[in-house]
Amino acid sequence: MIRQVGCKFRDNLVSLPMCVVAPEMSATKVLSAFHRDAPYLFLGAAFVAVGMVSAAFSALRRKQDPLLLYFALFAVLYGIRLWIQAELLEISIHGSWFYLRLRSGINYIVPIPAILFFNAAGLLSGAGKIAGDILIITSSLLATAAFLLGPAAMYDRVNSVMVIAAMIALVAQSTRSEAASADFAIIRRGLLTFAAFVVWDNLRGVFRFSLPSLEPFGFAVFLGSLGYVAARRTLQRDQQLSEIRKELEVARRIQLSILPAEFPDSPHFRVSARYLPMTSVAGDFYDYIIADQHQAGLLIADVSGHGVPAALIASMVKLAAAAQRAHAADPSVFLSHINAILCGNTQNQFVTAAYVHLDSATHKLRYSAAGHPPMLLLRRGQITEIEENGLMLAAFDFATYSNATHRLEQGDRLLLYTDGIVEAANAAGDFFGLDALGEVFRKTQGTTPSEAADLIVSTVQEWSNTQEDDLTVLVCDYVG
Repeated sequence: MIRQVGCKFRDNLVSLPMCVVAPEMSATKVLSAFHRDAPYLFLGAAFVAVGMVSAAFSALRRKQDPLLLYFALFAVLYGIRLWIQAELLEISIHGSWFYLRLRSGINYIVPIPAILFFNAAGLLSGAGKIAGDILIITSSLLATAAFLLGPAAMYDRVNSVMVIAAMIALVAQSTRSEAASADFAIIRRGLLTFAAFVVWDNLRGVFRFSLPSLEPFGFAVFLGSLGYVAARRTLQRDQQLSEIRKELEVARRIQLSILPAEFPDSPHFRVSARYLPMTSVAGDFYDYIIADQHQAGLLIADVSGHGVPAALIASMVKLAAAAQRAHAADPSVFLSHINAILCGNTQNQFVTAAYVHLDSATHKLRYSAAGHPPMLLLRRGQITEIEENGLMLAAFDFATYSNATHRLEQGDRLLLYTDGIVEAANAAGDFFGLDALGEVFRKTQGTTPSEAADLIVSTVQEWSNTQEDDLTVLVCDYVG
């Protein structure tokens, strides 16, 4: 019931108290508009949120994906259009010339990223692509005209006809596709539902039917189909990743199994090794070619690259080295024969290696290397670099190698290592370097080979914030 409190009298006539009636009528109108707009406002917010998530995901990727960008723009503009065309907003700013032009213009802009998205997804070709290009040009012209000149019924009719034609071409193209993917079939169903509702809404506009808009619900179905496919693919990737991790763990255990166990007890030699791969499997490798009472043959190698390919080639190095035990007393011949085996079989990856043969009977060491960092000799507190390098293994079939021969003295300590040790970088990008390695190695005087290896590795790890390469060291003491 309308209360007549605060009535104003004019010419003995009672005027209705507009201060009370108008607000009550306005509230009713707003409430009614809210009930009609609520589903579309909710969908608009959901579409904008999906679009923003897609845009954020695209920005986080190293390589920009046009498909994600177009989809994000399509979803955001579609959601904003639902808000702009809400009756509640029209009541709030009724009569605004800017609102009328924005309401009309955005209606023509939304199809542009939609066509770009469908084209990037490979859903347009032939007639569908031509229709899409025409729709982009037409929509751009209509949006410009609406913003500059204001809305017109003719613009709506032209846009509706073009959208209907483009949807028909898109549907025809998708139904003719022979793709057998289950994911494509799901997306196609969502797309067909969306296209049907788009055609419905545009026909409703052309013939002025007083029927509810269904297009946003079709778009929600389309988004749902995309989300379902994305979720299923994510689950599949997680399962594949889990399987890959299991396989890598098996590969890691296999690779560790090909590395030698502890150096056998010897009256003349004490040897200790440390092996820290950067990833589950690595390209570093070491082996004890000879390990008896009077001799020691120590091999260390580093395959270019990382991961599974490098690990496979490291396994090839082990087999090649095992086949050359007969030449273990001559490092130059030993490396030459390994090079002959590897050349042409490593898919353009190369190997650096160093091999030293120690003989307690003759008190001599013979050393040869293939593109490898020099071996360090610690004798009475002094560091000597022993270097006798030929070309890297597996790169050149004409490579030759030579030996460096030195006398062994009681108390000598030898250090073999891979370049991950000297090339470890700190936060400033400075390498650990050979000089720093020599200083640390000098400090190991009086420790056991195991303690020396631990000190070298821990010092390198403290220097470097992250491990960017495999780390391997071999420490050998000549007891005498």
